[in-house]
Amino acid sequence: MSQSSLKLTEKDGILEVVVDRPKANAIDNATSREMGLAFQRFRDDPSLRVAIVTGGGEKFFSAGWDLKDAASGAAEYEDDYGVGGFGGLQELPDLNKPVICAVNGMCVGGGFEIALACDMLIAADHARFALPEINIGVLADAATIKLPKRIPYHVAMDMLLTGRWMAAEEAKHWGLVNEVVPGERLRERAWELARLLADGPPLVFACIKEVVRETANMETQDAFDLLRSHDLPTYLAMLESEDSREGPRAFAEKRKPEWKGR
Repeated sequence: MSQSSLKLTEKDGILEVVVDRPKANAIDNATSREMGLAFQRFRDDPSLRVAIVTGGGEKFFSAGWDLKDAASGAAEYEDDYGVGGFGGLQELPDLNKPVICAVNGMCVGGGFEIALACDMLIAADHARFALPEINIGVLADAATIKLPKRIPYHVAMDMLLTGRWMAAEEAKHWGLVNEVVPGERLRERAWELARLLADGPPLVFACIKEVVRETANMETQDAFDLLRSHDLPTYLAMLESEDSREGPRAFAEKRKPEWKGR
């Protein structure tokens, strides 16, 4: 029986996914499929509200796709990476729960693309980011699609065209990461943030993620029209929920809301 490359922890509605494949936490096809199943279960389990993804050790978050597999012929670019695509997050449909990325070290290639698939990024102060695919003659596809939408175009193109490294503080400067913390504080801070989100209204979080996703390329008025059409399932569910009545009631009664997710 093959040993799992993931360490999964569940506590208080939070799922932590640790990619643990020394030395560089590179992701082979089997690991990608395993990650897809983990995030699919996270999506579908109502008891889980927030996920954290990080890497084992302190040197690498992830070096991305396992190039040793590619060099040996054991893996191809068009292989089956499992549900959700590479790393389980890129193309997982209807993932309407928050995912936090705790970047514990070098975040490279496909590892960087996994980070871009998350909703919030916290980086250790020694973390670095790079897209070195240019040096092996392939396209960093997810990063090419997403990165120019996240940071200034010319900065994104610099990373894509040159493969240069970006330090954590520069990443924060461009808004690529939310926070930079000392390495020894990273996991603690990720769990603090996860507990804050896990204590929040799950139907609103789901609605936020769906609205952001569905309106990303729309004109403003078209986006408002979509909301008013009630064609977004999470938006309608939120409006008709017990939670939508609990919030104002708790405010009036000066108490903390009890979110049921229904």
